[in-house]
Amino acid sequence: MSEVAELVLPAPAKLNRMLHITGRRADGYHELQTLFQFLDHGDELYFRRRGDGQVHLTPALPDVAHDDNLIIRAAQLLQRESGCRLGVDIHLDKRLPLGGGLGGGSSDAATTLLALDKLWGLQLGEERLAALGLTLGADVPVFVRGRAAWAEGIGERLTAVELDTPWFVVIHPGVMVSTPAVFRAPQLTRHTPPISMARALQGAATWRNDCEATVRMLYPEVARAIDWLAGQAPTMLTGTGACLFARLTSETQADSILRRINHDWQAFKARGHNVSPLHAALGYAGNGPVSCWPDATY
Repeated sequence: MSEVAELVLPAPAKLNRMLHITGRRADGYHELQTLFQFLDHGDELYFRRRGDGQVHLTPALPDVAHDDNLIIRAAQLLQRESGCRLGVDIHLDKRLPLGGGLGGGSSDAATTLLALDKLWGLQLGEERLAALGLTLGADVPVFVRGRAAWAEGIGERLTAVELDTPWFVVIHPGVMVSTPAVFRAPQLTRHTPPISMARALQGAATWRNDCEATVRMLYPEVARAIDWLAGQAPTMLTGTGACLFARLTSETQADSILRRINHDWQAFKARGHNVSPLHAALGYAGNGPVSCWPDATY
C-alpha cells in the first residue's frame, strides 16, 4: 500500500493556442489539429484515502449529476480496472468555469487518475492511465501526460512540443457554451486543409480557432468580449469557448488589462507552461498537503 494517505493537487487549465477542424468522421466526431498548453491556474482537489471502497466528492456541482461527474467516473473506473478495494474522500475547489473551453472537467479527471494511482499504490503508469482517461474524454490524456502537445485525431494523438510561455489574460463572459451545439452548427468550418506539426509551429502569427466564428454567431456576449480584448492584445477563443485569451508580453500588461475588465465578466491572469503544474506538484506530493496555486484571480 502507498505510504501517502492525503494529497492536494492542482487540475490546471489548458489553452488551445490554435485549433483547426480538418474533417468529420462517420461516427460524428470531428478530426482536429490543435496545440495544447497548460496554465498555472485551475481547480484544486484534496484527496484522503479511505479503506472501505467508498468514493465521496464534495461539493456537488450545479447541474452535474453525481454519476456524470468526471471525478467520480475516473475514480470508479480506476477501481474497476485495477480491482482496488480502497476508497477516497475528494474535495473540489472549483475555480474554472463550466463550459469555458479550459478543460476543467477533463483536467479534474486526469488529476483524479494520477492522484489515486499514487494514493492507492497502483503504479499503473502514464500509458495505462492515459488510455483509461481517453474513455472519459478526448482531452483527458493530454492532462495525464502533462506536456504541451500537438494533437491530432479527436485530440488524443499527442506529440510533446515546446511553445513560448507568455503571460495571458483569460476572460469568461458569463455564458456557458454548448460544445455539441457548436459542432452541430451548419456554418462551422469543417474542412481546413491539414498541415504538418512543423508548419504549425512555424506559423504562430497566423494561429486561429476554427470554432471562433460560430461561437461568435451563437453567443453575442462572447463576441463582445472578443472584440473588447482584441482591442488590447492579440486574442483568440480557446476550445469551443466560452473563454477567450490574449497573449501578452508581460505581467504588467496583464495587470493593466485586468484593471479595465468589464465587471460582468470573470477574468484572471496566468503564465503558460509546457510542463503541467500537476506533474510539478506530483514531484513533492509525498510531503503533505500544500496549496498549489498563486492568487491570480480577479
